[in-house]
Amino acid sequence: MNWITNYVRPKINSMLGRPDRDVPENLWIKCPETGEMVFHRDLEENKWVIPASGYHMKMPAKARLKDLFDDGVFESLQQPKVAQDPLKFRDSKKYIDRLKDSRIKTDLEDTILAGVGKVRGVKLVAVVHEFSFMGGSLGIAAGEAIIKAFERAIAEKCPLVMFPASGGARMQEGILSLMQLPRTTVAVEMLKEAGLPYIVVLTNPTTGGVTASYAMLGDIHLAEPGAEICFAGKRVIEQTIREKLPEGFQTSEYLLEHGMVDMVVKRHDIPATLARLLKILMKKPAASAPVVETGAVAIAAQ
Repeated sequence: MNWITNYVRPKINSMLGRPDRDVPENLWIKCPETGEMVFHRDLEENKWVIPASGYHMKMPAKARLKDLFDDGVFESLQQPKVAQDPLKFRDSKKYIDRLKDSRIKTDLEDTILAGVGKVRGVKLVAVVHEFSFMGGSLGIAAGEAIIKAFERAIAEKCPLVMFPASGGARMQEGILSLMQLPRTTVAVEMLKEAGLPYIVVLTNPTTGGVTASYAMLGDIHLAEPGAEICFAGKRVIEQTIREKLPEGFQTSEYLLEHGMVDMVVKRHDIPATLARLLKILMKKPAASAPVVETGAVAIAAQ
C-alpha cells in the first residue's frame, strides 16, 4: 500500500492536474465477524451496527446520546474540573501528553459524557463512556463526572441510565483511580435511597474496575448483543486456572443464560425498551394503544 499511496496516487493526481489531497483511511470498516466491508456512512446510519451480520461496533458517546434522546435534543452536563496528572506519571509517554492526544482525537475532556433529556417522553440522565478516550478508563475526572450526573438525577428527581464501555481503572492515576470505585458506588446508593431507578446498558467492552463497581449495581441490566462483560479477561483467567473456558464465555448472551444480565437488547430497540421499563419503575402510565377504525367499531391495536 505504501507504493500505491506514496507513488501511484501522487503520480495520477499530477497527471490529471489535481493537487495531492489527504484521503481518510477509514472510509470502509471491516466487520470483525464476517470480514464484510461496510461504507462508513452506511454504518453510521445504521447506528454502528453491521447491516448483514448484526455485529454491534463501538458507538461514539456523542452519537449514542443523540440517538438516545428524543429528536437528539439534550442538555450536556459540564465536565467537573479536577487535578491533571496528580502523580506526574510517565511510561513510554507522559500521561499529560496522552490526555492531550485523546482530547484532540475525541473532542472530549475525558472519557465520560453525560446529558439530561427525554426518551419517549421520560426524563432521565444518561451517562456514556467514550471508549476512544484511553479505552474508556475510569480516572478522577470520570469518577467526578459520574458522581455529578447522579447528583443531577437526584436533583431532577429522574432516573439515571449508564452506558459503560471501559477497560477498567486508569493505571496512570494509581490508587486515586481505584478510589473512584467506592465513590461511584456511594452515588448509586444515594440514587436508590431517593427512590429513583438506575438502569445499566452494558456495551462492548465492560471490564475491570468499572464492572466491579457501578456497572453491575443497576436495578435492571440490559446488554447489547455480543458485548464482552467481565472483570478479568478470558486469556488471563485461562492462564490462572490452567483450564479452557466455555465458548462464548463472558459475552452478554452467556451472562443472560447464567442470570447475570436481565435482557439482551439490540441497539435499535434500546430507547423504546428503556422508556417502557422506566415507566413501569416510575409507576407512570404506559402509552395508550393506537385506535384502529374498522367500520362502525373502534378497537385498540394489539
